[in-house]
Amino acid sequence: MILSGARLKMNATTLRLPEKKLKLIRAIAGYENRPLSKIFEELVDIYIERHKETLELLAIPGFVEECKGGLKEIREGGGKGLDELVD
Repeated sequence: MILSGARLKMNATTLRLPEKKLKLIRAIAGYENRPLSKIFEELVDIYIERHKETLELLAIPGFVEECKGGLKEIREGGGKGLDELVD
């Protein structure tokens, strides 16, 4: 858990899932004797951690604009080939 040890205020939300997936996750929760809320909380922590680097990059001033400019340059035939890049 990302914020382990801290006493957190918990809020409720509605989650829509296909029936087949919901049945499977309920079966797993039952087998593991864990509440669905704990399973989904763990999954959210994993998802946030996986995207943390992306959020850090997006926080760099001008990063998004520079990426968009680079993509435009490539679409227009500019940029360098892989063999032209320096290690």
